[in-house]
Amino acid sequence: MGAAAFAEKKAPSDPVRVVIDAGLMSRLPDGSFHADRPISRAEIAVILNRAFNLKEREPMIFEARRLDDVPSEHWAHDAIQMVLAKGIMSGYRANQFYPEQKATRAEGFAIIAQAYGVFSFEPSYVERLLEPYADHDRIPDWGRKAWATVVEEGFVNATRRDGQLYLRPQDPMTRGDMAYALAWWLSRKGRTVPPAGL
Repeated sequence: MGAAAFAEKKAPSDPVRVVIDAGLMSRLPDGSFHADRPISRAEIAVILNRAFNLKEREPMIFEARRLDDVPSEHWAHDAIQMVLAKGIMSGYRANQFYPEQKATRAEGFAIIAQAYGVFSFEPSYVERLLEPYADHDRIPDWGRKAWATVVEEGFVNATRRDGQLYLRPQDPMTRGDMAYALAWWLSRKGRTVPPAGL
């Protein structure tokens, strides 16, 4: 069974509930989760720090980088410094991080793969994993190995349309996309996934 078929069959039935119960994500102030809301780079940094416990990863000591758009009082300052230090995310030139910039799915899932650990697949295997998806050619070259990792592990919520599967790499990354990936990651780790409706 291919990774896409396996993920479709076995994915947690209520990803939002799973990540909320696990304390990895929360509802917004109005009480709703807003799964369709695009997610920012700062939000990704905070969530992945929490999910992957980045403080415990080597190197344990690092020097903070100066970011003109992420002052020390910024709500996500520490998380952003951590993902930069661990090589999970990168900044832009001229000391910019663009914390409020919305991520595409191409970026978001590649960042999740970096936090998880990108597999050292041969280029031919990367293409074999991605080829079944109708829009695989829209994944940027810099992200293809990372995407092969998240596809192999079932973290990507592909869309089925007209009998084909689509990865939608250029669409905005949403809170629902993040919840799906993390809920599946939790289930792969063997943690209890509460059934829907309980």
